[in-house]
Amino acid sequence: MRYARPIIRLFTLLARLGAGLAFAVLISAVLVQVVGRTVGSSPVWTEELTRFALLYLVAFGAGLSLRTGDLVNVDAISESLPGKLPWLLRLISALATAGLALYLLPHAWKYVSIGKMQTAPALGVRMDVAHLTVFILLTGLALFAVLRCLAMLSGAEDGTPEKPDEEA
Repeated sequence: MRYARPIIRLFTLLARLGAGLAFAVLISAVLVQVVGRTVGSSPVWTEELTRFALLYLVAFGAGLSLRTGDLVNVDAISESLPGKLPWLLRLISALATAGLALYLLPHAWKYVSIGKMQTAPALGVRMDVAHLTVFILLTGLALFAVLRCLAMLSGAEDGTPEKPDEEA
């Protein structure tokens, strides 16, 4: 599977862009809050926008965290096992993560659809905009777990977490 690396890079880039955009919105909203509080009072909508941005930051970052090993990763024992056992445990873990995330996706979509009947009080946007973060989070986890499984089975990767180039 020679296309594994470019596909993984593409989805990593998209997730990074989403997380970066959410972080930029978060920083901007907090800046408006701080400046507003120093000159009087900050707009009410900044609190809500900050929460929404944080939700999107986590949603886009979860898949990236799986990719880099920054999620909870108990590998002290598994990586000390002999032979192919560490590789097998990483594969089973990725399969379990993908399976659980894929199982939860339809339920998450139902949760998103309920949000269209509600609106956020300060911003006035439909709550499905906020609820969509749960779906994005599960999609990212499923996608990166499936990509890890495919890359492992094709021999393109061994399933160990990959740190970004700037952290290596």
